[in-house]
Amino acid sequence: MIGMFWQLSTIFFNVIVPVFAIVAIGWLAGPRLGLEARTLARLAYYILIPAFVFDVMSTAVIQSGLAVQMIGYILVVHRAVALLAFLLARVLGRPSPVVGAYVVIAVFGNVGNFGLPLIEFRLGEEALPYATIYFLAIVVIAFVISVAAANWVRGGSVAAVTAVFKTPALLALLPALLVNSWDITPPLLVSRIVGLLAAAMVPVMLLALGVQLAAAHRLHLNRDVIAASSIRLLAAPLLAFALAIPFGLTGLARGAGIFQASMPTAVLATIIALEYDLLPDFVTTAVLFTTLVSAITLTVVMAVV
Repeated sequence: MIGMFWQLSTIFFNVIVPVFAIVAIGWLAGPRLGLEARTLARLAYYILIPAFVFDVMSTAVIQSGLAVQMIGYILVVHRAVALLAFLLARVLGRPSPVVGAYVVIAVFGNVGNFGLPLIEFRLGEEALPYATIYFLAIVVIAFVISVAAANWVRGGSVAAVTAVFKTPALLALLPALLVNSWDITPPLLVSRIVGLLAAAMVPVMLLALGVQLAAAHRLHLNRDVIAASSIRLLAAPLLAFALAIPFGLTGLARGAGIFQASMPTAVLATIIALEYDLLPDFVTTAVLFTTLVSAITLTVVMAVV
């Protein structure tokens, strides 16, 4: 009993708290410095995330067999999570905008600014390649599902497909893969600019999350927030844990995958909600709620897995 308590305490203070501290800095500094959450969010969405995607994917060394196995695994997990969110909202009789928000909240985990540092702190630096593969795969999957859901609410499947392929993260992926596969060395000037922007992604997004939460004065915890958040924090890690078995994942590939599936709803979900006017107050409330509660759920998941 004492050993378990010590393990949970160690994980909480050494893994969880450092990440939450940056969010707290944004929450405290935002109102005092007049920082605007929308500006920081758009900076991350249109500049920093594409730079990170290009920086990582253009230089990544990935074993193709294992990478395909991991991507297939996380794709199935997130499709199952999205379907579960959709069905739950439909069973509850919610209108289309709420159904779309459920899907966005459930599918878009905070796998970048939370997932990457938390996995490094918990599993070590050697787990970062696995965490990065999951990060990139989940970002693509979540963008596709979330933007498609947002456009579905607006009533156009064709528009959804078109909008998906216009998202900045996906636009940066193709040239990164070409640079990687053709073994092109970008000019030092370019690589340094992209590297600096990529390095800014995690702290800016953590700060943006804190500023966003500080600016959200009307947060109403209701049945829908709890239901959608439960899928993100409880159902997603359980599905990831169960599906890792048939996919034959072990070791760091398994641990990183389950951890990434367990992250709270990302601030990117709020960005998408703002961009597409998809109940941003509801989504922001879910981001806040899942972020706070994940301090407990992530500690437990990281102790068990």
